[in-house]
Amino acid sequence: MANAGNSSKLKVLYGEGNAEVLASQAASIQKAGHQVETAVGRKAVEEAVRKGSFDLVVLGPSLTKNDRHHLPYIVKKVSTGTRVLVMHTDGERHPYVDGNIDTGRSIEELVVKIAAMWSKSETPQTLRKGAAVGK
Repeated sequence: MANAGNSSKLKVLYGEGNAEVLASQAASIQKAGHQVETAVGRKAVEEAVRKGSFDLVVLGPSLTKNDRHHLPYIVKKVSTGTRVLVMHTDGERHPYVDGNIDTGRSIEELVVKIAAMWSKSETPQTLRKGAAVGK
């Protein structure tokens, strides 16, 4: 499992459109053992991606549909090795999204999905070094 130890802890950027939703959801991701940076709104997510380095960017359901569509392009343009997980997708598929969770799923299912996105052979450190990213 990806959070089995500090060596495989993920650096996650979690973006939402609503600060209250962001605070409660980010806490669950941190409890799973990941390092979480938060951003409220599209501009804050863009700025964080340009300034920092992340293993995963999670785009939450309180971002607008347009933001959840636009931001994966920005993430991949800045860092092709960063994975993108979009919540509240209603089953849509986006070419720059590595994982999604459909409407109505719980935060616990998000944590499970994050763990499933990394195989035992792919640690965040190998991805940061430029290893190929599988879907």
